[in-house]
Amino acid sequence: MTETRITRFCLVRHGETDWNGERRIQGQIDIDLNRAGRAQAHAVAEGLRGQAFAAIYSSDLLRAWHTAQIAVAGRQVAVSPAPTLRERHFGVLQGVTSLEASERHPEVHRHHQARTPDYDYETGESLIVFAARVMAGLEVLAARHAGHSVLAFTHGGVLDVVHRAATGRALDAPRDFALPNAALNWVERDNAGWRLVSWADCRHLQRALDEIPG
Repeated sequence: MTETRITRFCLVRHGETDWNGERRIQGQIDIDLNRAGRAQAHAVAEGLRGQAFAAIYSSDLLRAWHTAQIAVAGRQVAVSPAPTLRERHFGVLQGVTSLEASERHPEVHRHHQARTPDYDYETGESLIVFAARVMAGLEVLAARHAGHSVLAFTHGGVLDVVHRAATGRALDAPRDFALPNAALNWVERDNAGWRLVSWADCRHLQRALDEIPG
């Protein structure tokens, strides 16, 4: 009988950026954290206190990478870059708000709102290609660290894909779950597949913004 070895993942969305506040589509444009985002990253460190990880990975985009560097400072395990954890490339919609997108690129925006699985924003990634990239990368990490816990810093789009993979929800179904900045999201991978453990845990963030210096 094959031994079941569970790989446990804690997936963390990056801290807040100015573009998050503006509801501007970031995609793979390299926007860094703002002051609130840095405070959230420090709060993640507190939220993970007492948790041990065999490996730590991060998207190589600044907002995730800097969240990781702040959140794991002082740990003995270094952060390794994982480009497969990058946000989706949103093509011509990168850098614009939803309102701007509807005015400048109405047909593209229609596909965006409909979550058309095979649409690639003219110069970006389709949902199908993006999801395959994300899950293939996580499968590699799950096999590499079978039986251990892994911490990974990533993006909202990546978390959307993982939640759907762990719950069997279709890529084009409307989202009915939250993707908060700097929340803790736990999933497991074993021989049977992916399983959701807990999602959008924000308890460590409750005091984060109150503690930002004036």
